[in-house]
Amino acid sequence: MERGVAVRETVKDAVDTILAYTVGRAGGAPGVVAMATDRSGNFYEGAAGVRELGKPQPMTTDSVMAIFSTTKAITGVALMQLVEEGKVSLDDPAGRYVPEIDEIMVLDGFDAEGQPRLRAPRSAITLNQLMLHTAGFSYEFFSHDDLKYRTARGIPSIVSSTFASIRTVLLHDPGERWTYGVNIDWIGKVIEAVRGKRIGEVFRERIFDPLEMVDIGFELTPAMAERRVTIHSRAQDGKLTPLPELTLPQPPEMELGGGGLYATVGEYMKFIRMLLNDGAGPNGRVLKPETVERMARNGLGHLTSGGWETSIPSLANSGEFYPGIRKTWAYTFQVNEEETPTGRPAGTLMWAGLANLFYWIDRKHGIGGFWGSQILPFQDVASYPGFIDFEAAIYRELV
Repeated sequence: MERGVAVRETVKDAVDTILAYTVGRAGGAPGVVAMATDRSGNFYEGAAGVRELGKPQPMTTDSVMAIFSTTKAITGVALMQLVEEGKVSLDDPAGRYVPEIDEIMVLDGFDAEGQPRLRAPRSAITLNQLMLHTAGFSYEFFSHDDLKYRTARGIPSIVSSTFASIRTVLLHDPGERWTYGVNIDWIGKVIEAVRGKRIGEVFRERIFDPLEMVDIGFELTPAMAERRVTIHSRAQDGKLTPLPELTLPQPPEMELGGGGLYATVGEYMKFIRMLLNDGAGPNGRVLKPETVERMARNGLGHLTSGGWETSIPSLANSGEFYPGIRKTWAYTFQVNEEETPTGRPAGTLMWAGLANLFYWIDRKHGIGGFWGSQILPFQDVASYPGFIDFEAAIYRELV
């Protein structure tokens, strides 16, 4: 879908206004970067605000952010490359590659002293279940029970970037329902076991280099560190506080496939474009077209993916994307099975990152977008509505 100059200018005016309002309104986001692409290249790039409140450095399109769970789709691609090569099958038990996962028990409540009651799962966890978030794992900030279990057993937070942080507990038997959690971090361990190297190295060789993605990695290069955006915390009263010391461990003990990357929005756009182009990149093919098609299909069957309930309000608000719209899960994206109010068609892929980063990939129309900010808790009162307005503006002007 070609974008004429007049259309690009209309889009630019509309989205620039949204960015300006998002950072300029009372209680607005400190800074935001937004980009939109078609199959040939970005047709919108914009930034507004600052990298840190109280400091003069402006937010720029090459600013570096902790992208949290938008990491997951990249890990999903790395696993599907192994599937293409016949090195793994999605039906394989995960314990074949990472035996430690077979030690994970199902939580069956807590006793009078607050200690967890555990039982063995009724079946082994498969790679398919990890990719679809049906294995039973959760996150401590989306489950009171997971948080209580971690506290009782002294298990560190996921942001510690440690293997210990994902060796937690199952909230239900594998395959029973969709529960969002540390599943893709386990997939990262599977990739490392099969490839015999850290996933950061695997990503560089097999995804980043073919797609010419430079400013992205689990470790910040000195050049990336100079452009890093500070994460901010929003209090219940709306006040924003910069947290300049809050970074993922450098270097991390474990490279988290579920949420450990730093990147610019522009580098992620190259990844989105690869999926819009059925797996093709500027320096060769990353995936076969049929693999991209497989990754974009609902894998849950009759199950659905829904919202989340916070257990740590400082990290996440309770919420859901497009309540009332039926949503499923693919490898490794949420799929809206009906058109959204913004104009996104049924079958579009999307997901998000904890510090209020959001993207969508519309393979039908050949467009995708990414909205990046660095604010906690998740689904921020200023940044998230800005993303919705951004997406709606793209569809209003282009489709």
